[in-house]
Amino acid sequence: MTRIDFYILPENAAAAEGAMLTACKLCDKAVQAGLMVYVHTPDPGLADSFDTALWSFRQGSFIAHERHRDQPLEAPLPQVLIGSDEPPASHHGALINLGLEVPECFSRFERVLEIVAGDPVGRNKSRERFKFYRDRGYELKTYEQNGSGGWRLRAAK
Repeated sequence: MTRIDFYILPENAAAAEGAMLTACKLCDKAVQAGLMVYVHTPDPGLADSFDTALWSFRQGSFIAHERHRDQPLEAPLPQVLIGSDEPPASHHGALINLGLEVPECFSRFERVLEIVAGDPVGRNKSRERFKFYRDRGYELKTYEQNGSGGWRLRAAK
C-alpha cells in the first residue's frame, strides 16, 4: 500500500519558495535512494518553475529530469519526470505532489510526498488531502521542519 508523507513548512515560510526548495530536496533524496520520481504539477507555469529550480537549487548539483507531456518519451527515461499528465508505468517509486488536490494516479506509487506550505490556503488544502488519505486507510507520516531546516517526525495523534 502507498505510504504518504507530509512535510510541514513553518507558517512564516514564503509559500512558493519554501515549497519549491523542499520539493527539490525531496526529489534529490528520492533519486539518491534509487527511486523513479514523478513530480505532479497542476499547471505548465509551475512545471516550468520546478524545472528551473532543479537546475539551480544547489551549487554543483544536477538532477537529471525531463518534462512529461502525455506523449511517448524516448528510452532511457530520466529518473525524474515533471508533469500533470498520467505518468508512465516506469515511474511508480515516488510521487511529489506540488498541487493542492490529490492526484488521481497517487495509488500507483510506493510513496507520495506532500508538501504543506506556510500560507493559510496551502495549509487548508493540505488538511483536506490528509483527511482524504486517512479516511481511506493509507499509512501517513508527518514531518515538521525545524529552525535549522531539518525535519522531525511528528508523533501520531
